[in-house]
Amino acid sequence: MIRLKSRAAREEGFTLIEMMMVVAILGILTGIAVVQLTTTRNMFKGDAAMRVVLSEMNQAREMAITQRRYMRIVFDTTANTVSIVREDTTATTTSLGTWMFEGGAKIQLTAGTGDTPDAFGNSSATAFTSSLGTFNSLTGQTTVAKFAPDGTLVDWNGNVTNGTIFTGIPNMGPSARAVTILGSTGRVRGYRWDGMHWQLV
Repeated sequence: MIRLKSRAAREEGFTLIEMMMVVAILGILTGIAVVQLTTTRNMFKGDAAMRVVLSEMNQAREMAITQRRYMRIVFDTTANTVSIVREDTTATTTSLGTWMFEGGAKIQLTAGTGDTPDAFGNSSATAFTSSLGTFNSLTGQTTVAKFAPDGTLVDWNGNVTNGTIFTGIPNMGPSARAVTILGSTGRVRGYRWDGMHWQLV
């Protein structure tokens, strides 16, 4: 005997409502992924800018010690570059290289971040504090710091000082980074903003 399946049993597939729900869920998951990827990408760009500053500060300090010369670190907030310049004599200098921030990162203060745990100040993006004030600002857009031949960070007058350099991508809070320099030892440390606090890297 041949048994015939009912028409309802033979029909297979998804209803329109089921398909619409699947598409809606996929849309929500895609939106979440895009937001997370954008945030993560900006965090990586912030890390890259911080590493440029860390690297150049450490390199300038080592060169100051090994070459027994003052090494200037020049932060240009207009061009967003960091340069190392050797003081050969009182009047002559030699540029040893310039490095640019990539991915839209800038030397800047990010609103709402506050000072780092080292508390060296954040009144400007390149906030170097000392008893005699800030480093010499050549054009209002350029700040110069110096490492002495003994490895200490000094101000324009040769006095030991501390400093902080803040970087980040404009309007991207999670990209905020800071590099602090303890003048008496030349110790350089990096900090990452987690949205509420500065975290030591």
